Amino acid sequence: MADETPALLAPEESARLTDFARACKAAARAVVLYPNGHPAIATTLGRIAHVTSSANLAGPLRISVTADALRLDGRALPRPDPAIAELAALLHVHLIGELTVRPGGDVEAWRTFLLLLGRPPDAVRAEGGITRVWTTMAGRHVELREIDYAEVLRERTGVAATAWEAVIASCLQGGGLDLNEETIREFVELAGDSTKLTDLIGALDARAVESGAGVGVRTAALMALLQGIVDAVKQSDPERLEPVLQNIAAAAGRLSPDMLASMLSRETGGAGGTGETGAGLGLAGAVASRMSDGTIAQFVARNAVAENTSIERVAQVFHTLVRDTDQRERLLTLAHDEAASSPLGATEGFEEVWENVAQKMMTSYSDKPFVSDDYARELTSARTKATEVEQLSDDPPERISAWLGTVATTELRKLDLTLVLDLLRIEQDTKRWSTLMRPAVALLEDLLLVGDFDAAETLTAALVQETQSQGGLERRQTAMVAIDVLVSGPMMRHIVTHLPTIDDAQFERVKAMCLVLGEVLIRPLAEALTAEERARPRERLTAILIGFGAIGRREVERLKNSPNPAVRRTAVYLLREFGGSDALPQLTELLDDREPRVQREAVRAILNIGTERAFKVVQEALTSGTQQSREAIMQSLLVVHDERATPLFSFILRNVDHRGELQSIYLHAVEALGTLKDPAGIEPLKETLYRGEWWAPRRTAKLRNAAAAALARIATAEAAEVLDEAIASGPRGVRAAARAHAVDRPRDRARLR
Repeated sequence: MADETPALLAPEESARLTDFARACKAAARAVVLYPNGHPAIATTLGRIAHVTSSANLAGPLRISVTADALRLDGRALPRPDPAIAELAALLHVHLIGELTVRPGGDVEAWRTFLLLLGRPPDAVRAEGGITRVWTTMAGRHVELREIDYAEVLRERTGVAATAWEAVIASCLQGGGLDLNEETIREFVELAGDSTKLTDLIGALDARAVESGAGVGVRTAALMALLQGIVDAVKQSDPERLEPVLQNIAAAAGRLSPDMLASMLSRETGGAGGTGETGAGLGLAGAVASRMSDGTIAQFVARNAVAENTSIERVAQVFHTLVRDTDQRERLLTLAHDEAASSPLGATEGFEEVWENVAQKMMTSYSDKPFVSDDYARELTSARTKATEVEQLSDDPPERISAWLGTVATTELRKLDLTLVLDLLRIEQDTKRWSTLMRPAVALLEDLLLVGDFDAAETLTAALVQETQSQGGLERRQTAMVAIDVLVSGPMMRHIVTHLPTIDDAQFERVKAMCLVLGEVLIRPLAEALTAEERARPRERLTAILIGFGAIGRREVERLKNSPNPAVRRTAVYLLREFGGSDALPQLTELLDDREPRVQREAVRAILNIGTERAFKVVQEALTSGTQQSREAIMQSLLVVHDERATPLFSFILRNVDHRGELQSIYLHAVEALGTLKDPAGIEPLKETLYRGEWWAPRRTAKLRNAAAAALARIATAEAAEVLDEAIASGPRGVRAAARAHAVDRPRDRARLR
C-alpha cells in the first residue's frame, strides 16, 4: 500500500529546516577538507552553531531521514531543495533514520559530530554503528536513531520477520533463493518501487558489513538478491521485467563506487546471459545499460568529491558506464550542475576542486604510473607460480609455519608501522606528506584497538615531533590537526578497554604516550574518567591525569560536579595529589557532599595540606554549617586514624568555642586526641584540663574529665606526669578530674617509665 501523503511544513518551519540542512552540509564538508584552523571551518561551524543556538532554536528539531529527503516532525517541505537531498544522502549512508538536534551545541561539539559523519560508513559500522560510536563520544546536542532495514522492509511489505532474515542470510551464504509463492509475491511488489529496492540493498549490505564481509562477498550477495528478484518477476509477470530492471538501475546508482565497480566487473556472469534480461547481456550489464543520464550524473556528483572515496574508482565506474567521449563531457556538465546546486557548491575553492575532478574523470584509469613493466609481468605470472608451489607440497611443516608467520597479523602491522614511519621521515613535499596523516591516524587507532602500545607510542611520538619541528608552519599545523582527529576519535575508548588487564610496564607506555600528546588529551581523559565505573581503570586514568600536573587541574571542576560519587572521590584525590592551598576552596565545597566517603576524602585532603589556613577551613565548616553537616564532618574526622589529624584536633581545642552548639565538636576533638595516642596531643589536652569557668561548674567538670581521660588513654610517661602534676598542684576541679584517671598502680608506672 502506498504511503500517505505527508503534511507540509509552514513557511517558517521550512526555512528553519532548510537553513539547518545548508549549514550542516557545508560544515560537514569543511571539517573534512580543511585543517582545524582554516577560516572555512570557523565560518561554517560558526554558522551551524548559530542556527542551532538557544537564541534561534526554541526547542529540539526532530528530523526523520529517508534516502533523499528530510521531514521535520513528520512533515515535508512544500518544494524539493538540493541541500535537503544532499544532507539526507549523507545521513542515510550512515543508516541514520532519525536525528534530534537540541539547542545549544557549540562549535567544538558540532565539529566532533561532523568529523564522525565524515568517516567511512563501513568503518563506523565496524565499530558498532554510528549511534553507538556517538554515544561513547558523550554526544549530547544531537541524538541519533539508526535504521533497521529489515524492520523497515517488514513494515512496508508486511512479510514476516523470519522471511526477510532467511532471504538476506541465503544471499550472504551464496545459496540459491527459495522462490516459493510468498517470496515471489513479495519480490514482485518490492521490484515496483526503487525506494524499497534501495532499502533492501541497504539491509543486505549492512548485514554483510556487520559480518565482516569484503566487497567481493557483498557484491556476490547483491547479485544473488537481484537475480532472485528478476527470476521472481519473470515467473510471475514477465511483462513487468523492463520497468523492474529500470528500478534496479536507479537503485544501483545509490551504491558506493567500490560496490558498483565490483558489480560491473561481473557483466559476463549471472543469469540472463541468453538474452532474457536484455540484448544478450548478463544481469549487471542489463542494469548498467538502463542507468539513465540523471542517475549517472548524480552518482558522479555524490562521489567524485566525497571524502574517503577514491576518484580513480569513480572514474573507473564512469568509463565503464559511459563509453562515448562526448557523452562523458555532457554528463560531467550535468554532474557539475548537480554538485554546484548543493551546499558543496558554496564552499571555498569548489570550482578548482571540480576542475581537477573533471580532468581525472575524462582520463582513463591506468596503474602504469605506479607499476613497472617488470612488476606487472610478475603479477601476471604470480597465480601460476602459486599453484605450482602448492602442488609441490615438499616443504617441511616448520618451514611452512615460519612462512605463515611472516604474513601474520602482527607482522603485517609491523610492516605498516615501518612504512608509515619511513614515509613520514623521508617525504619532503608538504602536500604529499599531508596525505599521510589519514593513514597514520587510522593505523594508530588500529594499534590502540588491539593493544599494541609499543608501536602506538612510537607512531605518536613521530607525529608529536612533527608538531615541534622546523619543517614549516603548514606541516606543523597538519600534524596538529591529525592529533586532534586522533584524540576526538575512539582513542580513549580503546585505551580504557585495555586498562583493566595490561601490566604495569604496558601501562607506563600508555601513560607516556598520553603525556606526549599534551594537554589536548586532558578533556577526553577527564570525560572518560567521569564515565568510568570500574575501580582499576579509574585509578589508572587518574594517574595519567595527575601526570599532566597543573594543566590537568582545570578539569577537576568537571569531575567534582559528577553525579557519580566515585568520580567525585577521584576529584578529591586529584586535588590532594596536586596539593597546595589553592585547592582549599574546592575541597571546602566537597566537605558538604552528601556522600560520606567523599566528605572523608575531602577531610583527608585538607589534612594532607596541613596548613593553618587549611585547619581554618574545617573550623569554619564546623562553626557555620548545619548540625547534620557538622556531625558528618566530625564523623569523617574520627575515622581518620592518622597522626596528621593531631594538628587539626589541636587547632580545634585552641580555636573552637567549647560552649553552646559547638561543645560536642570540642569534646569529639578531645576524645580523638586520646584515641590517636600521639604525644603531640598532650600539650593541647593539658590546656583543656586546666581550662574552665567558675560560673559553669558542670560544663567545666565535663571538659576536664574528658581531657584527663584522653591523657590517660595516651598512656605515655609524659601524659602520666601531666596527671601527676595536676593531682599535686592543680586547682581543686583539676585535681579531681586527674585523680579519677591517673595511672596510680606502681606496675603501670614502671611500665610507662
